[in-house]
Amino acid sequence: MAPKTLSLSSLPTLSPLFLSPRLITSTRTSLTFQYPKPTPILCKSVQPRTHEQTPVSAPEPDGAGAAAPTRGDIFLERQKALADSAKVLSAIKRKKKREKVGGSTKASRAVPSCYGCGAPLQILETDAPGYVDPPTYELKKKHHQLRTVLCGRCRLLSHGHMITAVGGNGGYSGGKQFVTAEELREKLSHLRHENALIVKLVDIVDFNGSFLVRVRDLAGANPIILVVTKVDLLPKGTNFHCVGDWVVEATMKKKLNVVSVHLTSSKSLVGIAGVVSEIQREKKGRDVYILGSANVGKSAFINALLKMMSYKDPVAAAAQKYRPIQSAVPGTTLGPIQIDAFMGGGKVYDTPGVHLHHRQAAVVHSEDLPSLAPRSRLRGRSFPVCFLHYFMQHQCMMSFSVILSPLPNQNSQALPQTCLTFYGPKALQIHLVPTVDADEFYQREVGNLLTPPTGKERGDNWMGLETQRQLQIEFEDARRPARDVAISGLGWIAVEPIGRSPGVCDSNLEEADRELLLVVHVPKPVEIFVRPPLPVGKGGEEWYQYREFTEKELEVRPKWHF
Repeated sequence: MAPKTLSLSSLPTLSPLFLSPRLITSTRTSLTFQYPKPTPILCKSVQPRTHEQTPVSAPEPDGAGAAAPTRGDIFLERQKALADSAKVLSAIKRKKKREKVGGSTKASRAVPSCYGCGAPLQILETDAPGYVDPPTYELKKKHHQLRTVLCGRCRLLSHGHMITAVGGNGGYSGGKQFVTAEELREKLSHLRHENALIVKLVDIVDFNGSFLVRVRDLAGANPIILVVTKVDLLPKGTNFHCVGDWVVEATMKKKLNVVSVHLTSSKSLVGIAGVVSEIQREKKGRDVYILGSANVGKSAFINALLKMMSYKDPVAAAAQKYRPIQSAVPGTTLGPIQIDAFMGGGKVYDTPGVHLHHRQAAVVHSEDLPSLAPRSRLRGRSFPVCFLHYFMQHQCMMSFSVILSPLPNQNSQALPQTCLTFYGPKALQIHLVPTVDADEFYQREVGNLLTPPTGKERGDNWMGLETQRQLQIEFEDARRPARDVAISGLGWIAVEPIGRSPGVCDSNLEEADRELLLVVHVPKPVEIFVRPPLPVGKGGEEWYQYREFTEKELEVRPKWHF
């Protein structure tokens, strides 16, 4: 009896996700079974399809079936995959670049550092920053408390000792130099690659000298909150509305991504609450970096910031126990100091100050640095320009001198109508000497009358006033100062009519519309800035002129707060 056969169609053997369109169709195979009964049962058999055959899919009602991808779809999918791969590779390269650029900084964060200055802790060099005696180091390390250790140098700084550690271009003479100004600046180079909020500090007494001309190289495209410090030192009666407008005008010329400007005083906490509110509004989960030039007051500002935040934030209150050291020595902070200051996450970093070679402090001995820092409210010292007097101002025997003379073919009667008003530290002595006797006086009194506050021996290596700049000052309006001559790191001199200066006799201002030629002598690296006059004192609001703006200018103009 002939065997009975049965052909069954098997289920699809492969998932269509792993097949090309030609292999999506399921494959059928023939199976043969033996039955004891001789009755034949014949079923239609389907032969297996070869690769050369074109697949035929069963028609779906009303065209509801999925269509096979076309060549164009396959090409677009491939291009999309390549683009996604390129994005992943680009992100990996950027991450490696950031790690390479900021490797030293990231490594320094992993190494235990002094909470006062940010220097890595060490037990080898007793005079170097970060030194801790070995027993204390081992004990703190055993209990995981190295973040609560203050190094020996910070202990001395907190007791008023002047211990410098920064040398090189922009560093300071005298004492040991353990790090260069260039190395400290390199520790900030990673900021332009990070998504951070920058709080940039500027000293109002040395606005131009402390502004950091190349701040864009450090901050990148990150938003900047500009904080103007030490406004409590401005002369009594100053209208801060005029000062705030003046600062915004000067800032707009820098073309930076400044979101707001704040006038503050870390000593009296004036304006600090506004900065806290602005940081909370602009932080958006980012870390906050305090940036500024050396000795601009970053550590004092952070202490004031933590004190103001501690009223509502217990995390900031706890951070006050281990806060950065404040010192009159530029270069106190030698590494980034991480501070946990926000309850919702995020950190504040106190960064090393940027040391600038063009400031007066760079040419002064370290022990004479305190005399450069104003300790109380500034008072303008005015001197009429009569008989072509030689105006000489010496700080530590090595500051600057100014010689005034009329321009060629100009009436010298303009000079008696003009005076110079100096705003700077009260410790600086001013000498008025006739022009014909100026050179002889300088050569005779160097080392005698013209000596540093700490002693004559500090002047042995004095190189003299090597740089000479000629400044042409023109009075546009006899009722207001013409210009400010700012000496980087020292203060500024207002060139103004006699009637505008306190303590000087009044005279006919109509004749003061003249031009002056100022010859300024300074040490070689010190820079001179000629700027619009800063409106200070009681008379500042009388002559200051507000500029009118268009709607477009008002949109991009940062707001100032006080």
